[in-house]
Amino acid sequence: MTTIRDQALACREAARSVAELGTAAKRKLLHDMALALEEQCEAVLAANAKDMQAAAAKGVQGAMLDRLRLDEARVAGIANALREVAALPDPVGVVTRRETRPNGLQVERVRVPLGVVAMIYEARPNVTADAAALCLMAGNGVILRGGSEALHSNTAIAAALRGALEANGVPAEALTLVEDLRREAMVELLQLTDIVDLAIPRGGEGLIRFVAEHARVPVIKHYKGVCHLYVDRRADPALALNLLIDGKTSRPGVCNALETLLVHADVAVDFLPRAAAALVARGVELRGDERTRELLPGVKPVTEDDYAAEFLDLILAVRVVDSLDEAIAHIRRYGSDHTEVIATRDEAAARHFVRALHAAVVMVNASSRFSDGGELGLGAEIGISTTRLHAYGPMGAESLTVERFVVHGEGQVRHPQSRV
Repeated sequence: MTTIRDQALACREAARSVAELGTAAKRKLLHDMALALEEQCEAVLAANAKDMQAAAAKGVQGAMLDRLRLDEARVAGIANALREVAALPDPVGVVTRRETRPNGLQVERVRVPLGVVAMIYEARPNVTADAAALCLMAGNGVILRGGSEALHSNTAIAAALRGALEANGVPAEALTLVEDLRREAMVELLQLTDIVDLAIPRGGEGLIRFVAEHARVPVIKHYKGVCHLYVDRRADPALALNLLIDGKTSRPGVCNALETLLVHADVAVDFLPRAAAALVARGVELRGDERTRELLPGVKPVTEDDYAAEFLDLILAVRVVDSLDEAIAHIRRYGSDHTEVIATRDEAAARHFVRALHAAVVMVNASSRFSDGGELGLGAEIGISTTRLHAYGPMGAESLTVERFVVHGEGQVRHPQSRV
């Protein structure tokens, strides 16, 4: 039986071939991967049906089931994401800085691939293709370890993509799907410090904590999204309401959905009843503090746990605040450094909100749902980093490279007196 270490070694060897591909070759590869996925759509959907049936039998429902589900439109979207990544600028080889030192040395900082990226994820078959596309475009090999609930879907998608790799003369091991889903195997993968250059967990809070606690390789965490909308005293009420409805109800089971609404006391009397009517009509359950419940009789009391929760459901925590600073203090206490939104016509308030919060993405008068690599011009995203390392926020292909120094000289030595 092939071990996790054997698979990782094979991926590292294949990654060297990927790193040598030029831009045109990588773009052709990704286009061929998209075409292969479309051609095998029927097999992918049949595999996904098995996963959906098994998930339903286990009682899986709500957001988790929605993330798992594929149909023809979603498969087409995955293929289009591959093409979007192919159209992006190639980050490999980009010179980000160039200078000439007083001694004549020409010093460049050049982007190069990371090497081997391990992607650990749950219930999102699209991540199989998105992660592969971004890692390959950045010249890396990728090891994919999906969850058991999406095993059939991930296997079918990976098979299509690996076929395109082989057809382009690239070792299929550059895209390695781990089929041993035991936790012990995951831990072994996360401790291969001599092979794996970076691990990215993407899933529930429990998965991310497990990876962070057991990994010896560097980890970039795609942590939970406790996203807030603050409606300022000088907000446009119609604009704020649209941001609220879109952020909470367009797709409640994703990490950039709103989980908490903060409303300035000066506008709460007018805004909250309108907001509640619109949200309740769309099936949202509200949980509010005492001041909120005075304005909205029948709303459930909110708890401390509610303010810290990523509901991933049609549930919204609500609080009335007396100032912008009180809203900022609330977000600092309960937020997860993912995405924060302010609705205001006061430019000074907007600047203060942006400066005061260290979230990966801060929105001014725009929906939290735009906190997404594709929407922000990265093509597909491999995740939204809430870890302040070399990447912070939505991560595209560029975030899967690092800068190194390349130095050009004409025989310069550090100590001239040492010359022979």
